[in-house]
Amino acid sequence: MSVHISAKPGEIEKIVLLAGDPLRAKYIADNFLEKPRLVSSTRNIYFFTGTYKGKALTVGASGMGCPSIGIYSYELYSEYEADCIIRIGTCGAYTQKLKLFDLINTDVAVSESTYAECAFGYTKDSFKHRGDAYDIINATATELKLELKNGPIHSGDVFYRAGKGKPAIVKKYKCLAAEMEAFALFANARYLKKDAATLLTVSDIIPTHEKISADEREKALLPMMNLVLESVVKM
Repeated sequence: MSVHISAKPGEIEKIVLLAGDPLRAKYIADNFLEKPRLVSSTRNIYFFTGTYKGKALTVGASGMGCPSIGIYSYELYSEYEADCIIRIGTCGAYTQKLKLFDLINTDVAVSESTYAECAFGYTKDSFKHRGDAYDIINATATELKLELKNGPIHSGDVFYRAGKGKPAIVKKYKCLAAEMEAFALFANARYLKKDAATLLTVSDIIPTHEKISADEREKALLPMMNLVLESVVKM
C-alpha cells in the first residue's frame, strides 16, 4: 500500500491507464475489461485490474491537475513498479482546425507549472512522451483507420483565467489544445525513467465555445478507449 493507493503488492499491473474521472475508470473496467476487480478505492479514486483480450492491465483515476496526477503516477511508478502509464482524457482545442471528437496523441506537454521544478529541480517548460506507447498508439490508429492528430499540448494549472487570448507559452510551442495533467506525468516518467503517453479527445473548441454535451460525452470517448486498449494489447 502507498499513501494514496490501497492496492496490495502485485495488484497493480505494469501497464496502467489513468482517466481523470474515477467514474470513467469504472466505466472502462465494467465495459471493456475481463474479470475486473477493484483493488483500491481510497478517497473514491478507483483502481481496477483485469485483462483485455488476455493482456493484463490496471485502469484507475488521476483526479484533476498536475499535483493530483503527480501523486498518483509517482506512487504507481515507484511503489507499485508500473512500467508505463497512459493518460486518457479530454482537452479543449486552441484552434478551429480541430473538431469535436478529434483524437490527439501528445508529442510534448508544455506548462507554466512549477511542478517539475519543485519536485525534481527541472527548469524545463516542456517534456516529451517516453517509451514506445506513443508510437504504438500511432500505428494502432492507422490499423483501425482512425484519424489521429499529433503535436504539443498545454497542461495549464488554472481552468479559469482573467486574461483573454492564448497564454504566451501556447503561442511559443503552437499548442493544439489545453488540458491539465500530461506535464506532471511526463516529468515523473523522466525522473523515474519510466514510460508515459497521453491520448486525448477534443471535448470543446475554445475559440467558438463548442462543446460535447453531457449526453454525448460517454459515447464520444469510446473511440479513444478502444484505441488505447487495442494499443495496450501490443505492448
